[in-house]
Amino acid sequence: MSFASALLYPFLLLLPAAGGDDGVRRADDGQGDPATAGLWPPVEVGMAASDAPFAISLLPQVAPEDAWQVRIEQRMTIRVSPRSSAVPMPDMFFGMPTDNSAEFSERKMGNCLPASGIVSVRPDRGNRLLLFMRDRKVVSAELARSCRARDFYSGFLIERNEDGRLCVDRDTLLSRSGMSCTLTRIRQLVEQDH
Repeated sequence: MSFASALLYPFLLLLPAAGGDDGVRRADDGQGDPATAGLWPPVEVGMAASDAPFAISLLPQVAPEDAWQVRIEQRMTIRVSPRSSAVPMPDMFFGMPTDNSAEFSERKMGNCLPASGIVSVRPDRGNRLLLFMRDRKVVSAELARSCRARDFYSGFLIERNEDGRLCVDRDTLLSRSGMSCTLTRIRQLVEQDH
C-alpha cells in the first residue's frame, strides 16, 4: 500500500456515507432497526453501479462485526533480581572482633512467604536459593531436584497470586535464562550462638 493510498483510504470510507443520502425523504425512513438507523445510510440493493459505485462495493467490508463476548485478562509478573555487588551492605559490626566462622542453622517457617517481602536472591550450592527479605531475614528456598540454583544467577520471575504469597509445591519460579522450577521447601536461616 502506497503512502498516498494510506492517507486517502479514510476519505474513501466516508464516500458511501456522504453520497448515500440525496436529501430526499423516503417513505421507509424511520422503519427498520432503530439502533442502527443512524449508523449507516440506507442503500438499495437494486441501485445501479454507476449511480453509487462505492456504496455497493465498500459497505459490506466496513460494516462492524457483531461482538458476542469480550474477555479481559490480567497477568502480573514479579521480578526478583540478584543482590548488587556494587552497593556494599553497611558494616553493622564495625569495631567488634571478627570471627568469619559464622554458622547458620535452618528453622521451619511454614509453607508460604510474602512475595512482596523478597528483596533479592542469590544462588547457593546445589538446588538452593538464598532469598533476602525486607525484614532482614534470610530464607533458604530449595528447588526441585532437577533444577540447579546457578540457573537463577540473574534472578527470577514469579506470577502474582490472589493472596500475594510464594508457596511451596504451588508456585513456579521462572529463571531469566528460561529454567522453570517449583519450590519444594523453605527454611529461615538463623545464625547459631557459639
